[in-house]
Amino acid sequence: MASPSPASARPQRSPDEVEDIILRKILLVSLTPPANPSPAVAYLELTAAELLSESRPLLALRDAAERLLIDRLSLPDPPAGSPTPFAYLVSAFRRAADEARKISTIRDAALRARLAASIAHLRALILSYARIVAGNPDTFPTPPGAQHPASDLLVFLLAEAADPLDPTPAPGAPPPPGFIDEFLGSADYDSIEPAMGELYELLRQSVDKVSALGDFQRPLRLLRRLVGIPNCAKALVNHPKWIPKNQIMLIGEGRVMELYSVLGAFFHVSAIRDREFASKPDVGQQCFSEASSRRPADLLSSFTTIKSVMNGLYDGLKDVLLILLKNLDTREKVLEYIAEVINKNASRSGMQVDPLKCASSGMFVNLSAVMLRLCEPFLDNMEAKKDKIDVNYLFCNNRIDFKDLTAINASSEEVSSWIESINNEHAQNNASGEARFAESQEATSSGKNSTASQLRCSKKENFSFICECFFMTSRVLNLGLMKAVSDFKHISQQLSRFEDDLESNRAVRDQGGGSPQLEQDITRLEKIVEILSQDKFCYEAQILRVCS
Repeated sequence: MASPSPASARPQRSPDEVEDIILRKILLVSLTPPANPSPAVAYLELTAAELLSESRPLLALRDAAERLLIDRLSLPDPPAGSPTPFAYLVSAFRRAADEARKISTIRDAALRARLAASIAHLRALILSYARIVAGNPDTFPTPPGAQHPASDLLVFLLAEAADPLDPTPAPGAPPPPGFIDEFLGSADYDSIEPAMGELYELLRQSVDKVSALGDFQRPLRLLRRLVGIPNCAKALVNHPKWIPKNQIMLIGEGRVMELYSVLGAFFHVSAIRDREFASKPDVGQQCFSEASSRRPADLLSSFTTIKSVMNGLYDGLKDVLLILLKNLDTREKVLEYIAEVINKNASRSGMQVDPLKCASSGMFVNLSAVMLRLCEPFLDNMEAKKDKIDVNYLFCNNRIDFKDLTAINASSEEVSSWIESINNEHAQNNASGEARFAESQEATSSGKNSTASQLRCSKKENFSFICECFFMTSRVLNLGLMKAVSDFKHISQQLSRFEDDLESNRAVRDQGGGSPQLEQDITRLEKIVEILSQDKFCYEAQILRVCS
């Protein structure tokens, strides 16, 4: 009689047993004392006792999956160096994907469908608890010294946003395929908002005090990806640091918007020096030190590099704002943010700007370039769009205060006549008499205030986006690009004067009139000329060669 083959001698496993093996592999748990204990596999002794008390088999099946997952995450006193709950869940997601691929070879269609459904169920549980842990890291015991789960999430996101041309390598390994898309894309707002709050703060910190030559491109690509996910975009504009309310001693609200808002950190990236809150690497030192002795080709190369990175910044920020503006749930918050930046930095239009009270020139040059890019679609076709621009915005909008501006190109009589005609029009359009008064001030063409007239505005003026964007851009240009051009001229004049002084002192020394005091003066002037020369080139690189 022929002996049975090895295949026929092997007992066939039941569907429950096959499911048990797969789910235990994914969760790294055991319900029976393991013959060969492994530190990675947790023996859930209490869970096993509960199952026995319920007259249930000691098998990891779909209906017990959530209990097993919770008990695995709830193991007390995890040793230092062991995986955090979030890291464990990410690894479990990876193992679930691996097991889902393996079962595709099973011939039994019914068994294959059952296993696929069980794995999909467990995969959804893993994602759900990963969101909980990312937003509330104290939900389950965590190893001592473990970092916030949002830090791991940021590493994953930055790794996926990596580009071969980035100046630095990715900070870590990428996540399992599909994890980020499902973690963020398939979640409702309430489940994702806590995790996104910490993530956006870490993202802001990743570009804090980073200059135009630093690694801002990867975080910017990540920000653009996040705002493209509706719930993530909503979490951004609802973030406490979307419009920060910080009150910091000696720091004005305008600076706070730049230093502490999520978008402010990206707008702070610049080639123009910020002496009070310096960024690294120093563009002036790296690109324009000892410029007088450099070859023109070297300077041109530096200008080209700065132009390339700044255009990348402008395009990225324009994309971020445009995506948010196209989203009806976030548009109003974006317009509110831009208005707050303008209003809290209104004093930038003065002759002297307090650098501790106002945002930097770099931020406002960046904002000028981005706003101009947002205006491009209708500026290129101005004749067809000009009817969208309503001059009533100057007097009746509830975002930006134009009343202190004196640059209206009209006489006081012309302004008064115009206001009267507008009031008559409002009176005709509001027969019910429901109107409110808004103070407005006119100015002569020389910039002097005249007697104030009152313009009657309807209770709610609806201005088109084109109108709002046009007037916001004009105000930003006044506070940003035009102010920077003025600063550039001032630096150039200072540099010329100090260069003349330096040449005069050197001439005295060459004629034999040297002295210790003269040498000190020459050394001091050389340092000043070097600093001003670097500043001049930095301004030129950003406002003349990029924005022109």
